[in-house]
Amino acid sequence: MLQPTERPNRPALELHVPEPHARPGDEIDFSHIAIPPAGAMSRPDVNVDPADIRDHAYGLIRVLDEAGSAVGPWDPRLDAETLRRILRDMMMVRAYDERMFRAQRQGKTSFYMKATGEEAIAVAGTHALDREDMCFPTYRQQGILVARDYPLVTMMCQVYSNKGDPLKGRQLPIMYSSKEHGFFTISGNLATQFPQAVGWAMGSAIRGDSRIASAYIGDGSTAEGDFHSACTFAGVYRAPVILNIVNNQWAISTFSGIAGGNLTTFAAKGLGYGIPALRVDGNDALAVYAVTRWAADRARSNLGPTLIEFFTYRVEGHSTSDDPTAYRPKGAGEAWPLGDPVKRLKQHLLALGEWDEERHQAQFDQLAAEVLAAQKEAERLGTLQSDPYAEIPTMFEDVFAELPWHLREQQAQALAEAKAKRA
Repeated sequence: MLQPTERPNRPALELHVPEPHARPGDEIDFSHIAIPPAGAMSRPDVNVDPADIRDHAYGLIRVLDEAGSAVGPWDPRLDAETLRRILRDMMMVRAYDERMFRAQRQGKTSFYMKATGEEAIAVAGTHALDREDMCFPTYRQQGILVARDYPLVTMMCQVYSNKGDPLKGRQLPIMYSSKEHGFFTISGNLATQFPQAVGWAMGSAIRGDSRIASAYIGDGSTAEGDFHSACTFAGVYRAPVILNIVNNQWAISTFSGIAGGNLTTFAAKGLGYGIPALRVDGNDALAVYAVTRWAADRARSNLGPTLIEFFTYRVEGHSTSDDPTAYRPKGAGEAWPLGDPVKRLKQHLLALGEWDEERHQAQFDQLAAEVLAAQKEAERLGTLQSDPYAEIPTMFEDVFAELPWHLREQQAQALAEAKAKRA
């Protein structure tokens, strides 16, 4: 075989490795982000041919302008009470996240993940769905449970893996599950949410049901094979499903360019499967609501799936195990040009005359008090510090119809060891 030096007339090949726009120590620079004016994107009928709205995969659907006014054809024209409820739920997610983050830092739980800056995607999107629709979330959609009134104490018990944990400590903290609330068990293996949701939606259609599915993955997960398999099945069988890509720019410490974000938009990945693709301002609660409702109406009309890219930014670390200053400029999240979803919806309500600073502060204080009270109640059932061995013997339960003899021996040994450690 000829060596490179023996081909003097041929240029040496080079491998392209995408690089983020800024690294630690660099100035924060979002000048490459193109932000069209609010209201600029058209709103097609739900029965539109995907090829006719190709531009919607490359633009950015926005409703709230810089003054907090709702403009353009995507304005969902929500009543003030619904707007206040969405604001309340987003604030609750933020208060809950802050309290659980502190609990992890205090050693009361092993792990936590915040949704700071992404609250609108889960909360507003959930309010646009029917309560019976099934959601297939990742680990940053706790807002779905909040929007569907899942008990805070039960959420916290799952984080603490204590006596009140309905999953009995068998899931990583923050990986909730509630069939009754349309919240499919969170999987730590990323991208599984898409094929699971497509399969569930196909089953719903086969049964002649009226419920649809809504699934969430991150930008990095679009590089997984599960993403492409799900899109194929969803498009071919017109599954009644909404495929949501939360593009928060980072997959743990790997920026979105590694998953193809520098080549095209993530929404554009749906075009090759014949699926309508929409790119949305993920920090605009009204835009999130409007586009989710559009996709839900399409699914319920037997017109098939919709792929949505929510364009946002992960304000804080990937998890409590991550330090984002190791791979991006410090303070990048706070400098994101599309702003804070909570502040933007608050501004909109203020502009409508349906909110004021006093009520906002009172709600902030009330939610903080609710979360603190729930935490105290949950911690009475145990934390990682108070009684880490109490539930170990339950690992043998709910696995076999009849526990084999050798596992009964191990269960007895675990009970004895747990009792000794508590003594």
